[in-house]
Amino acid sequence: MIRSTISKSYSPIICRVTGLTLALLAGAVLAAEPRHNELTAAEKIAGWKLLFDGKTTQGWRSFKKQTFPAQGWTVEDGCLKCIAGGHGGDIISLDTFDNFDLRWEWKLPPGANNGVKYFITEERASAIGHEYQMLDDALHPDGKAGAKHTTASFYDVLPPKEGKPLKPPGQWNTSRVLVQGNHVEHWLNGELVLVYELGSDEVKAGVAASKFKNVAGFGTHIKGHILLTEHQDEAWFRDVKIRELPAK
Repeated sequence: MIRSTISKSYSPIICRVTGLTLALLAGAVLAAEPRHNELTAAEKIAGWKLLFDGKTTQGWRSFKKQTFPAQGWTVEDGCLKCIAGGHGGDIISLDTFDNFDLRWEWKLPPGANNGVKYFITEERASAIGHEYQMLDDALHPDGKAGAKHTTASFYDVLPPKEGKPLKPPGQWNTSRVLVQGNHVEHWLNGELVLVYELGSDEVKAGVAASKFKNVAGFGTHIKGHILLTEHQDEAWFRDVKIRELPAK
């Protein structure tokens, strides 16, 4: 009887402790999960700014228009999604940037093509700028057109290094473009894969051999919008953020 009484008296305590432990474990799991489209306190202090809030299309508009496209782009599952065959056109950031550190996450389905452009000015007739290519290198035809057309290239001008850490279609990639003075870097999944200097002989030669050879000022440092391309393929974006940098 004594043993039974002790067992009964401790049961509620054990239940409460077990419940508390489970609650703490659940909280720890949730805390460990990445929170997308949010800035940490440290990032805010460092000057980072979200270009996509995960809920709305605020901060973006169509090229040479003051409104966001009525079709072709949507916000879904905390992502800015380009709809396949949606004919929404390219979208640009409301703000323009000079020296910056731009980061974003993206994924594509098999065989898809997209890209992020910078140095976009609406003084040009079309949305021409330096493009960080995003591609299914293995299945899209552009991937067979040479390294200058593959993921993380300066599209049609300079290739990324060999052996870059590209994840397969359907998985999230993390990309980064850093511009400071004439210095430009392309990163892919935490690895530096391309470095070039604006106005250098290397860039001049690359531009001269590209389809941009007749575009005035192409390959030089200009202030411009950030652009998300629309190539009639599905593409997903999240955690799009930028930090302005001092001129070098």
